[in-house]
Amino acid sequence: MIAAADPKVIVALDYPAAEPALAFAERVQPELCRLKVGKELFTACGPMLLEQLMLRNFEIFLDLKYHDIPNTTAQACKAAANLGVWMINVHAMGGRKMLEAASEAIACSLQRPKLIAVTLLTSMAQQDLTDIGIGETPAEMVLRLAKLARDSGLDGVVCSAQEAAVLRKSCGEGFCLVTPGIRPLHAGLDDQSRVMTPHAAMQAGADYLVIGRPVTQAADPLQALMVINKEIGLANMNQISGEHA
Repeated sequence: MIAAADPKVIVALDYPAAEPALAFAERVQPELCRLKVGKELFTACGPMLLEQLMLRNFEIFLDLKYHDIPNTTAQACKAAANLGVWMINVHAMGGRKMLEAASEAIACSLQRPKLIAVTLLTSMAQQDLTDIGIGETPAEMVLRLAKLARDSGLDGVVCSAQEAAVLRKSCGEGFCLVTPGIRPLHAGLDDQSRVMTPHAAMQAGADYLVIGRPVTQAADPLQALMVINKEIGLANMNQISGEHA
């Protein structure tokens, strides 16, 4: 097995308690994935769970989507950075002042995490935007918020893989694109409206793929990860071949 220096898969630990999350972590390897801890699991277990996962050498994306007044968001980001996590996020709709405050708050951290912004939740489609009074299409809104995040000093955004190609072209090669809504061909859509396969997402320009149930509910999670990573490797090889064609 070839260990990835920078694993591209982020497994969403959508569990209600520490025990199943830790049990899952025992079945996979940090060379093949990073782990995402979201609101439900973090609220139930707190920083102690992060420590246990990091002791197993997993890098953690703390997915709490901070969205508050600038000072409150900044202090929350600073506290998250002090936990030693690899990545944290905020909501881009918090606005420029909030985004800049968050970026400045972690700038001097001993272990600065990547700071990314949520543009539009992948569960939201056109009708959902219309319902809350937003006239833009999902693609238009994502692009505007991604540029705002970039200009505010953030490292990247969470976005649907369907927007990745446009964001890569508009925001540059160094801008980090984290894409949920990734489903292997054999998996169901679950509650995601805008989805893409791992191969297609990487080809579109994604940097990291957030994958939950296709891995966590697999009979053999390690095997599922190996298959996905092989697909990612093929996508990267195709990209390199295309660049040298």
